[in-house]
Amino acid sequence: MTKADLIDEVSRLAELTRKDSEVIVETIFDSVVRSLRVGDKIEIRGFGSFRTRQRKPRVGRNPKTGDRVEVPAKKIPFFKPSKELKDLVNTGEPVAATPPAAPPAQ
Repeated sequence: MTKADLIDEVSRLAELTRKDSEVIVETIFDSVVRSLRVGDKIEIRGFGSFRTRQRKPRVGRNPKTGDRVEVPAKKIPFFKPSKELKDLVNTGEPVAATPPAAPPAQ
């Protein structure tokens, strides 16, 4: 699925114009990127979480010439799918949600 496909899907399901759907999708993506830039973790229950991981500097090799190349440290985005998403992908059936615990009686 491409970003354009996602915009079309939002437009169809929410009965919005394509332009409104595009604004919604772009806003969500921009919010995720902004949060990751400042080091925040994004958690979407039932879907997964996004965070950044730090990679250490290392020495790499140019595959064409074989020369050594210094690769600087950098942050990379990382996505960890939720158990529910994994189960949906593997079984195709929605996982039954557990009801919230009842508050203790007084």
